[in-house]
Amino acid sequence: MSQPLTILTGASRGLGRALAGQLLRRGHRLLAISRTALDLPVPAGANLESWRADLADAVPLAGQLGAWLRGFEPGQVASVTLIHNAGVVSRLAPLSAGDASDLAQALRVGLEAPVLLTAAFLRATEDWPAPRKVLMVSSGLGRRALAGGASYCAAKAGMDHLARAVALEEAAKPQGARIVSLAPGVIDTDMQRQLRGADATLFPERERFATMHAEGRLDTPEAAASKLLAYLDRADFGVQPVADVRDAA
Repeated sequence: MSQPLTILTGASRGLGRALAGQLLRRGHRLLAISRTALDLPVPAGANLESWRADLADAVPLAGQLGAWLRGFEPGQVASVTLIHNAGVVSRLAPLSAGDASDLAQALRVGLEAPVLLTAAFLRATEDWPAPRKVLMVSSGLGRRALAGGASYCAAKAGMDHLARAVALEEAAKPQGARIVSLAPGVIDTDMQRQLRGADATLFPERERFATMHAEGRLDTPEAAASKLLAYLDRADFGVQPVADVRDAA
C-alpha cells in the first residue's frame, strides 16, 4: 500500500522535531535531515529515515536527495512533500558588526539550501502522478524588517520570493507541484531564546521579544506544528504562494 512521503529539514529540535513526531503519528514515511540524528518512536505503519547533514553545504545533499527520490517507483507514494524548516539566526547585531562566516552560514542554510533542495526535489519527482507539495517555513521577519537581524530577514524574504517564482513555473506544468512559503507565528524555540537573550546594546528589539514570552504569547512547537500541517492539508494549499497561519480561516 502506498503511503505519504515527507522530507523534512531541521528535524531534530523545536518545531522540526514536533513536525516529525506528528508526521510519524499520521503514518508517513519520513526522511528527516538535520545536523544530529533524529531519535523518535516510530508507530506501526510509519517509517523513519534520518540523515545527518550540514545544510550549509547543500550541493552534495541535493545530489543525494535526488538520487534517493529516483529510487522510488512513483506508484509507491500516495503523496510527496518537502518541508524546509531549518533556519539559522546569525549573531544579533548590526550588519556592520557581523562576522562573514556567521552571516554566510545563515544565508546558506536559510536560502541556498531551500533553492538547491527544491530544485532536486522537483526534478526527481517531475513525472510522479502523486500530489507534490513544497512547504517553506518562513517568518513574519521576511515581511517586516528587524534591526540587528538582517541576514535572517534577507533569507526569509528570499524564501518568500522563491516560492512566488517557483509557483509560477509549476503552474505552467500539467502536474506542477504546489508551493507555499508559510509564516508559522511566534514559537517558543531556541531561536526565540536567542532573540530575547541577545545584547540589548546591539539588538534594540530584545525587550519586545522578552515581553511576548513573559505575556505567554508564544505557541509551543507542538501547537505550531499542528497549525502548519493543517495548512498543508488545505484544499487551497498553493493558491497563495506566500501566506501566514495567523491569517488562515
